[in-house]
Amino acid sequence: VQLQASGGGLVQPGGSLRLSCAASGRTFNSDVMGWFRQAPGKERELVAAVRWSTSTYYTDSVKGRFTISEDNAKNTMYLQMNSLKPEDTAVYYCAANTRSWSLSAGPNGYDYWGQGTQVTVSS
Repeated sequence: VQLQASGGGLVQPGGSLRLSCAASGRTFNSDVMGWFRQAPGKERELVAAVRWSTSTYYTDSVKGRFTISEDNAKNTMYLQMNSLKPEDTAVYYCAANTRSWSLSAGPNGYDYWGQGTQVTVSS
């Protein structure tokens, strides 16, 4: 089972990026999928989570700017990030939680992880 995150990069403040997380080896259609981020010196934090494509969770700092979605036919999850701020700079990880249906579970609640993709917001 593998999760492959991609789409990170360098973007100016106010810009946009779309992250993708492609799953292989099994499907996660009925599981909670999430995006986490970790900035230098900080703990890994949950950014957004989704289940059944309609139930979503966002941390307060990204509400109204980020959108999580999934395409079950492609076994891929996305994070559309708009109006990016320097404080969004971090390594972003995708993850799958097959053990519970909690949308707000922390990192310990997830059992599959992607390798991370760097997002840098800077002018």
